[in-house]
Formats: sequence, structure tokens, C-alpha cells
Amino acid sequence: MLIDTAAHLQTALDALSASPWLTVDTEFVREETYWPQLCLIQVGDGRSEWAFDAVRLPDLGPLLALLQNPAVPKVFHAASQDLEIFVRLSGRAPTPFFDTQLAASLLGLGDQLGYAGLVEKRLGLKLDKSLSRTDWSRRPLSAAELAYAEDDVRHLAAMYPALREALAERGRLGWLEEDCARLSQAERYQVQPESAWERLKGIGRLPAPAQHVAAALAAWRERLAESRNRPRKWILADDALYRIAERQPNSLEQLAALQMLPPKTVERQGPALLQVVAESRGSGEPPLSLDGELDERQKARIQRLAQRNREIATELGIPPSLLAPRADLEALALDREAADVPLLQGWRRQVAGDALLALASD
Repeated sequence: MLIDTAAHLQTALDALSASPWLTVDTEFVREETYWPQLCLIQVGDGRSEWAFDAVRLPDLGPLLALLQNPAVPKVFHAASQDLEIFVRLSGRAPTPFFDTQLAASLLGLGDQLGYAGLVEKRLGLKLDKSLSRTDWSRRPLSAAELAYAEDDVRHLAAMYPALREALAERGRLGWLEEDCARLSQAERYQVQPESAWERLKGIGRLPAPAQHVAAALAAWRERLAESRNRPRKWILADDALYRIAERQPNSLEQLAALQMLPPKTVERQGPALLQVVAESRGSGEPPLSLDGELDERQKARIQRLAQRNREIATELGIPPSLLAPRADLEALALDREAADVPLLQGWRRQVAGDALLALASD
């Protein structure tokens, strides 16, 4: 049922308000923007499904208030992108919530299993994904598109009770609740330009001075992309960012000679890029990433930690990356108890963290 007027909105909220839990999904477009453009919010309760038209509804406040009810669990699959949207809309995530992708990992059903894969595993249904690339901002939406969107919350409702019960039987419901609480923290979804360099997967291959230039360029790009609401890569592609950080040009001619930017970009953004490079080069600070700086002893320690992490994960029947991704193991190897990683917190510390910390301290 498509809800696109205030009167229909109230009718839907009245129907959903007594539900003990809700299933939630969103449809959005982001190909040409920095921020996701919300188009639909789908909500179900196991009996019916509703698609709230975020393009046409004048005020989503009443719906957001329902989703913020702390007495009603909200069920998502792979919640992070949805949570980012809700934090931007209201400043906070809908809590508490239950993430079926995370539940599947904790039950050993797969590592970051997609929605269609989970539906096939749990319900034996093979979903038609031919509409997954729909332009959800276009109006009117077809009946087939609306049915596709509503199916996302319909199947969530069919899977949620059994997944929750299975976690409870294995003593892992608290594990999921802990992880979901961490994912619900609003600061995770707020823009921090100074931390934008952490998205640069190849930064560790650069020498320390170039890493700091790359980090400054990434922060500049983040601010500009946010202010213009344009994708980061439209402002400055990663490969161009790396080349500028490596060569550190000091004139428009040198910048153009890198042949990484269109002439109009050099003309418009060149002075700002050169200023960023000039202000960040030669800082003398230690590297931001140690990918290329680890000595043999540190590398061997990380390998031992990775091996033991795989062993513990296998015993638990969960993906090793869920227990501790490689970045967390590297932090543990280098910083020991001071490492600020989930591995040294909550359930992960109990089942693996202390053992791995002892191994890192040998």
C-alpha cells in the first residue's frame, strides 16, 4: 500500500502502532549525490506492508516518531545505509533494531550474506532482482516496483522470529544486541573530514609525507563533496588523489602535467589543490598507516594472530572477519591493550580478545 498523503499516513500509523515489532527497509538513489536521496520507507508488521512515499509526503515526522519508539524492535537487513538515512533525517537511529545480516553471520549462515541469499537459505524463495536498479525517485512507481519494494519487508517478517529464536537458543542474542547498539551510534554516520583518509585503501603504500598530503586532500574532497552534495569521485578520484600526494606539484603547470585531471578541473580547483598540498607537505609526522612499515617481527605476530583468530572463529562457526577483521588484528599487534577495537570489548573479548591479547604480548 503506497502512502503519499497525510491522511493515508495517519491511517497507516494507526494500523502499525500496536505491532510488537516492525520490519523496515528504504529505497534511495545516490549515483549523483553525496547524501542519499530518500525515496521510499517500507514498513511491515508480519500482516501487511506499507510503502511511505518520501518524495511526496510533506512531513515524515510522525513516521519517524513511530520508528523511534524504544519499546518496538525494528528489523533491518544490512542496516548501515538505512541507519545513515535516519540519522540524517532525525539525528538518531531507530532503536532498538535487529539486523538479519548480522544474525545470519552469528548463526554461521554466511559472511555478509545478501538479502536475496538469506531469503533463499531460510525461506527457499528465489527473488527476482531485475528491479534492483530502479530509479526510485521517478514518479509514478509501477505496481511491480511497489510490490518489489514491499517484498523486502514482507520476507524480513517471515525470517525474523526464527532467526531471533535461533540466536537465543545458542546464547548469542546478546551478541547481536551489543553489535546493533554499537551500529546505532549516530556519530558513526556523521561527516568527519579529518578521518576521510581511512577510506583510502592504498594509503599505506605511500611514504609517510605523502600519506599526510593524501589525508589532507581527502579531507578537502570530503568538505567540498558534502557542501555541493556531489559524489566524492566527482570532486577528485582516488587515483588522482594518490598521484597528487606522491608528486606534490607546486604549480598549475606541474598539476596539469600529471594528466590526472580534466583541464577545466585544473583551472577551477587547481589553486585550492596546490594550497592543500603546500600546507600539508613536510609535516614530519609518523605515517598514518603502517602497511608498508611493519618489520618482520610485527608481520609474524600479525600472522599468528590471524591464524588463531581463524581457529577461534571456526570453533564458534562464525566468519573470522566478524570476530576480528585484519585491521583490528594489526592494531592489537601494535598497540596491545591500548588498541581501540571491538575485539577488546564485550562478547568478542570474552570469546577471543583476551586470548589474542595474550598472544600479541608474547
